[in-house]
Amino acid sequence: MSYAVKEIFKTLQGEGARAGRAAVFCRFSGCNLWSGRESDRLRAACRFCDTDFVGTDGVGGGRFENATLLADAIEAAWGDGVAARYVVFTGGEPLLQLDPALIEAVHARAFEIAVETNGTVPPPPGLDWVCVSPKAGTRLAFHRGDEIKLVFPQPALMPEALPELDFRHYWLQPMDGPDRTANTAAAVAYCLSHPRWRLSLQTHKLIGIP
Repeated sequence: MSYAVKEIFKTLQGEGARAGRAAVFCRFSGCNLWSGRESDRLRAACRFCDTDFVGTDGVGGGRFENATLLADAIEAAWGDGVAARYVVFTGGEPLLQLDPALIEAVHARAFEIAVETNGTVPPPPGLDWVCVSPKAGTRLAFHRGDEIKLVFPQPALMPEALPELDFRHYWLQPMDGPDRTANTAAAVAYCLSHPRWRLSLQTHKLIGIP
């Protein structure tokens, strides 16, 4: 299998339970909830995405003809040392491409593997950390994982409307955009009255890193 990758870069995880941890981000091209084209945004299942996942022209991006080549590129992005190696597969929707061959190849290079998914595609076996960010109007293909990160508010998908879930961490992340201040205040208020949920901020944006 070949893989279409928008970009590969090393940074700090900016969100959720592992915020602040060094990680290689491997961003796959493509998504099943939005084409990535602005002309299609208003018709998309996910209308608030703030990520460019179209094409393969980002830093470290390209088309990789097999799992070995992509795993080598991830290892090169990490650099020296094997301690605490960590890769986050994201997108777009990474589970459209992430497969057992790539998981095996990356594990062989001593990486812990995380995925950030919209939850509409069942995950392959072997993942070490699963973060689900559900979107209104879609159906979750699985109901358990390590963390759920709900962009808030989504009037058609409030936390109480979610099905029964089995996650270790529950996060509300204020929706970015012109209403970010109001959305943050609303998320804070919800967490105060529903303490199962905790506030997740996009710290990478706050400190100006990718």
